[in-house]
Amino acid sequence: MADRPPKLPLEARVYVAGTVVLACAVIATAGPIDWDVYAMLAVLFLICDAMPARLGVDRAKVSMSYAATLAAVVLLGPGGAALVAVSAVASPQPVPPVKRLFNAAQFAVCGWTAGLVFEALTPSGEDFGAGQILPFAVALGVFVVVNLTLITGVLLLTEPAAVRDLLREIGALCAGCLGFGWFGLLIAASWDVIGLAAPVLVLLPLFIATWAMAQVAEQKAAQEATLAVLCQAVETKDPYTRGHSERVSRGSVMIAEELGLSASRVEAIRFAGMLHDVGKLGVSTKVLQKDGKPTDREFAEIQLHPMRGLEIVGRIDFLDEALGGIMHHHERLDGQGYPLGLVGSEIPEFARIIGVADTFDAITSTRSYRKARTVEEGIAELRRCSGSEFDPAMVAAFLRSLALKGWEQPADPPAPSPSAVPAPRDHDDPEPR
Repeated sequence: MADRPPKLPLEARVYVAGTVVLACAVIATAGPIDWDVYAMLAVLFLICDAMPARLGVDRAKVSMSYAATLAAVVLLGPGGAALVAVSAVASPQPVPPVKRLFNAAQFAVCGWTAGLVFEALTPSGEDFGAGQILPFAVALGVFVVVNLTLITGVLLLTEPAAVRDLLREIGALCAGCLGFGWFGLLIAASWDVIGLAAPVLVLLPLFIATWAMAQVAEQKAAQEATLAVLCQAVETKDPYTRGHSERVSRGSVMIAEELGLSASRVEAIRFAGMLHDVGKLGVSTKVLQKDGKPTDREFAEIQLHPMRGLEIVGRIDFLDEALGGIMHHHERLDGQGYPLGLVGSEIPEFARIIGVADTFDAITSTRSYRKARTVEEGIAELRRCSGSEFDPAMVAAFLRSLALKGWEQPADPPAPSPSAVPAPRDHDDPEPR
């Protein structure tokens, strides 16, 4: 039996009901409209809503139905735009009934508000022309702002953690919404010339735009799959670090977001965290899985893994800034790290971020030579090494994010054989004092 969607909190249900009531009120203001135009725009709305455009960020999609609603703002006025937007009730998207109802209501409010702005800025009785471009641009901006505001409101009441994701992706979302919204002006501008064929003509570039975005999304998925295979290969060689790359990636993203890095740089640091130990593929399996203390020669081989990592992934163009993080994540602020002994600001920012996340996960994970220490002990160790091994700004950012999001420690791996001789320290652990 399929799982039912979680029940909405009371506050969220009140919010949704209020939005629906407001939508009904604005629809009631609709005066006489051209039903032929309405029917064509409503059909266009549903066709476009069936193929939302995927953006280059997680969970971000934009419905191309924006184009139909914004065309209705020009051709049918505020009430007509609200009526076209209500077509979302019949959306072919597989969404729960409550979400379907909310989407239709909030789109109706957005269309009506944008219509009022357009009417207020457009001189009465003026034929469509260049003078309406600016009013349309303002109306489009209002539409997007109201849309994102209403969505943020319901997320605050149902998924507070998702609001931060929305804010991080706000730039890409706004760009997509504004871009597709301008197709509405194209429909309206061509309506007087080719009439009901205008929406059909506009569908072609919309399809092309959606296809192009889908190709970008597929390329990103292929990149993710490539990185996942590399991470799995590393962790197969060293069972005690299974899941380590994913956790370091997550910790690095926590720091980057707390520092306010752009979405593209956050994505790059995520890649760098995933691949920071890929150079272990060039280290002997015997050395990586050795239970006893490594010899000086063996430890020197381990210390070469950042450089080997750069050799392995250095030609992958999309990694870009991530390469510096992979190469230098074992450098120390005091210059006692490796492979180049960089000091302070000489160490790339990504490497300083990864170094904190890498060490924290190493401390709070079980290794062949010791049991995992607690999160509190990991925090104490980061603070102890702040300023010598780690950049204090990165440590502070990680601890702030940790206080908000917490940290899930991995399960212990299988115990080593009774005859194994424990090693005193792994290359990821901070130097004892």
